[in-house]
Order: sequence, then C-alpha cells, then structure tokens
Amino acid sequence: MIATAVSSGVVVLVGAVFLACAVEMVEALTIVVAVGHTRGWRSAMEGTGVALLALTALVVALGPALTRVPLSALRLVVGGVLLIFGMQWLRKAILRASGLKAMHDEDAIYAAKVAELQSLADRPDRDRIAFVMAFKGVFLEGLEVVITVLTLGTSAHRLGLAVAVAAVAIVLVGLAGVIVARQLSNVPENLMKTGVGILLVSYGTFWTGEGLRVAWPGGDAFLAFFVGLYALVVVGLVALLRRGAAAPTAEGVLA
Repeated sequence: MIATAVSSGVVVLVGAVFLACAVEMVEALTIVVAVGHTRGWRSAMEGTGVALLALTALVVALGPALTRVPLSALRLVVGGVLLIFGMQWLRKAILRASGLKAMHDEDAIYAAKVAELQSLADRPDRDRIAFVMAFKGVFLEGLEVVITVLTLGTSAHRLGLAVAVAAVAIVLVGLAGVIVARQLSNVPENLMKTGVGILLVSYGTFWTGEGLRVAWPGGDAFLAFFVGLYALVVVGLVALLRRGAAAPTAEGVLA
C-alpha cells in the first residue's frame, strides 16, 4: 500500500514537472532558433547559456530556503499557487480545444520573431540584440519552470528528483530542436498544456487539502483520483463549449 502511494505521487510529480518544462522550453526554443537563424548562433547561444546559469542559480539559492518552511504552511501556499497556475493553463487549453481561441502556432511565432529581428540594424560579429533576445526568451520561459520545480519539488520533499526531471526535459527539447529546428508546429503543444494544467490543478487541490490537514483516502495515491476527475471535467467542458459554438451556426443554416 505504501509503495503504491509513493509511486503514485512520484509518477504525478515526474509527469507534471516534465510536461511543464517541455512546454516552456519549446516556446523558448522557438525564440532561440529564430534569433540564431536571423542574427547568428554565437550570440544566441551565449544568451541562452547565461539565462540557464541564472535560472540554475535561482534554484540553488531558493531551494534550500523553502525546505525550512513548515510543511503544512508550505503546502497550503504552494497548493494555492499551483491552482492559480493550473487554472490559467487549463482555461487557455480548453478554449483552444473547443475552437474559441486560436491554437498556439509556433511557426507563426517563429515567422513574427524573424521579421522583427530582420527589421533591426545589421548585426556585428558579437550581436547584443541577439544575446538580449535569446536571454530574455529563455529566462522568462524558464522562470515558470523554476517556479514549477521549486513548488512541486519542495512540497513533495523531492526537490532533487524535480530538478533532475527538469534537466532531462530541457536536454530532450534541446536535442529535438537540433533535429527538427523549425518544425516546432508538429509538437502537440495544446495537448501537453492541457496535461500540465490537469496535473498542476490536481497537485494544487491535493496540497491545499494537506495544508488544511485533510486526510486524503490512500494518501498520495489519491492524486490519481484528482487527475482522472479533472481530466473528465476538461473533456466535458470542451464538448460543452464545442456544442455551444456549433449551435448558432446550425440555427443560421436552418433559418
């Protein structure tokens, strides 16, 4: 029973961290590839490297400090934060899946970024603009990764595991970027974001209850119940919104 509970918590933690990091890094990769192709790879890689070092420093500095906070208070605060983040991810994913919001198009983002860069001044050997844009893109997208890693890792008392999973996700996305380069639109990003939203909301609900000293049946294994519950809610909402969007069209055709 204990082994099952522990493994369930670990699976949800690994899934949430990996998907969240992969999604954010795909968006960062779009910016870096656009900068590299347009302004030169040297400065783009330098900006990316400095951003990754800055993000690593944040994890090293803040991680040990968070472990000193009482667990119940930490989980209550983190649960609230994850609920907010998760609801935002789910809201956008549901609207996109139901056709009420345009899909996130990495090719369009890439093209827009290239056009913006090409409109700027000619680049020197060491390009300050390329460095700054690559740094900003990676750092801002990576900041959400840091928040996810710190909140999930410290609350589960598995910060090392969360950091390792995040590092694997970053490396895999980087390797994929080398292979597919500009074919980023093939990544099922909306599906990944939906999964991240479900996992974050599930963790947020679970840890908010833990912070309020709710005794969940089965301990950490109850996370699987929340994942299944929120997945069903999302599927239901998407179907409902699609039906609502199609109804006016059908009425117009009949009229």
